[in-house]
Amino acid sequence: MERTSSIRRKATARQHKGEVMIAGEQLRLRLHDGKLIKDRRYHLRTYPNCFVAQELIDWLVSHKEAPDRATAVCIMQHLMDHDIVHHVCDKRPVLKDAKLLYRFRKDDGTFPFNTEVKIFMRGQRLYEHLIGDKKSILQLREEHGVAYQRSFPGYQLIDWLLQNGEAESRRRGLELCRALQEQGIIQHVAKKHGFFDSGLLYQFCINFRRRRRLSELLNESGQDDNEGVAVSTHEDNHPDSPFVLHKNTPQDGNSAFHSVRLSKDLKQVTSGRRGSLNSLQLHSSGFPPLVQLSSTSVSCNPKSVLTRNYTCEELFAPGAPVIKKVLTVIGDALGWGFVVRGIAPCYVQAVDPGSPSAAAGVKVRQFVCQVNGQCVLYLDYRTVSRLVKTGPRTVVLEVLEPLE
Repeated sequence: MERTSSIRRKATARQHKGEVMIAGEQLRLRLHDGKLIKDRRYHLRTYPNCFVAQELIDWLVSHKEAPDRATAVCIMQHLMDHDIVHHVCDKRPVLKDAKLLYRFRKDDGTFPFNTEVKIFMRGQRLYEHLIGDKKSILQLREEHGVAYQRSFPGYQLIDWLLQNGEAESRRRGLELCRALQEQGIIQHVAKKHGFFDSGLLYQFCINFRRRRRLSELLNESGQDDNEGVAVSTHEDNHPDSPFVLHKNTPQDGNSAFHSVRLSKDLKQVTSGRRGSLNSLQLHSSGFPPLVQLSSTSVSCNPKSVLTRNYTCEELFAPGAPVIKKVLTVIGDALGWGFVVRGIAPCYVQAVDPGSPSAAAGVKVRQFVCQVNGQCVLYLDYRTVSRLVKTGPRTVVLEVLEPLE
C-alpha cells in the first residue's frame, strides 16, 4: 500500500510538471503572437527573443491570467522554478516585477531535454496522433460496470504503436507504455494497475489540447486528497493566517493548534505524546490524530512572531543581517512540527519543541527560501505547506535566519 501511494504521489508530481510545461509553452506562443517576445538591446548588447518582466506582469493582469501583480509574479516564478524561463544572464534566481530581461529556455536552446522531458514530449505527440486518427482507439468503453471516455485496452495501444512504427516490438511498446504511466501521462482507468499488454483499460491523464489558466498552476500541485480533514481557524481567508489540519474532528471544544509567539508561551499537553503545532501533518491514512490540549483554551492565528515585515529584496541585499542555513527534517508519525505563515517570503511562525523540526534546527522567524530544492520565496504559506505534505518524509529546507 505504501509503495502504491508513493508511486501515485510521484505520478501526480510528474503530471503537474507536465501541466506546467504545457502552460509555459502555450504562454510562450501567445507572447510571440503578441510581440512581447522580441530582440531587445541593453547596455550596448542585443538579447534575442526576450521579454521585459514588468511588461509581462502588465500583460498577465490585463489578460486576466492573474488577479493582481503579486500573483502574476508567483506564476512566473513557478515557471522559473520548473526551468521554463530564466534571466537572460542567469544572474537572478527570482523573477522581479521590474525592467529586467528574461527569456523562455525554448527560445535560446537551454531547455533541459532530459529523459523525463523526452518521454513527456513523446506522449504529447502520441496523444495528438491518436486524437486526430479517424479510427482512433480512444473510445467510450466499460470496465466493471463503469464507462470511461476516451479509454483504450493496453494491448490495443501496443498494436497501434507497432502499426505506426512507434515501437519495433511488443516488448519495446510495453516499455514505452510503462514509461508513459510512470511519467503520469497515462493511467489505469481506476488507478489500480500498472500497464500490461492485456484488456485492462487505460486513459491519458493529461488533455494536451486544453487551454491552461496560468493561475491554476499555483493550486494544481497541492490539492489535498484527505478525507475528514478540517481547517481550524477563524481567519481562513487572511493572507497571513496560519492553519492546522486535523485527521479527525476533536472530541471536545479544544483546538490542536497551539497559539504561540515564543516557546515560553507554549501550553503543556496532558497526553504523554508530543502535541504538534504542525500545519504540515503527514497525511497517510494510518497515522494517529493530533493530540489535544488541556482544558486551557487557545486561540488560532496568534500575532506574528516577526518584529517587522521583510521583503525578499531586503533579505538578499548585500550585507543583509541574515544567515543562510540548510536544514534536513525527517518527519515522524505526527508530522514535522512547524507552522509557516505569510507570503513573499514565508516564515516560521511556530515550532513544537519536541518535534523533528526543532531537532533539525528549525526556529521561529526563519524565512523559508527553498523546499526540497524548489524556490518558494514568492509562494504563499498554503502552497509551501502543500509542497511539504506531498513530498517525501525527509524535507530539506533552505532558510534565512535573521541575526539577533
